[in-house]
Amino acid sequence: MTAFGDDPFVTAVKPLVDAMGAQMLPPDQAGVDDVVLSWEGADVVAVRLPQLADSLDHILAALERKQGKPLADLDRKAKQEVVRILEARGAFSVRHGVETVASALGVSRFTVYNYLNRENAAKGD
Repeated sequence: MTAFGDDPFVTAVKPLVDAMGAQMLPPDQAGVDDVVLSWEGADVVAVRLPQLADSLDHILAALERKQGKPLADLDRKAKQEVVRILEARGAFSVRHGVETVASALGVSRFTVYNYLNRENAAKGD
């Protein structure tokens, strides 16, 4: 039998789990809130989902890695694009989401709301 980390199914789902900021663990260590994934009738891996606030931090860190520099160092257009991406991913449904994003971007909450309003107005056109 293959070790937990060597299972092909675990290897296949790892990029998705990492992108969500979740944690993989052996199925026998799953808690009541964990999601156990099965393949061909056998439990293969348990996924511990992050708290919503942790997810936002993970998304911001991933966007920063993708941009190759701190989000606060981006130009206005790039910051607007980051806000658009975050809105599409539900970042602003998290409590204090606007404040967290504003801090990461180095702008005020008012500026984030302006970016959101601009994006929503563009959708309406």
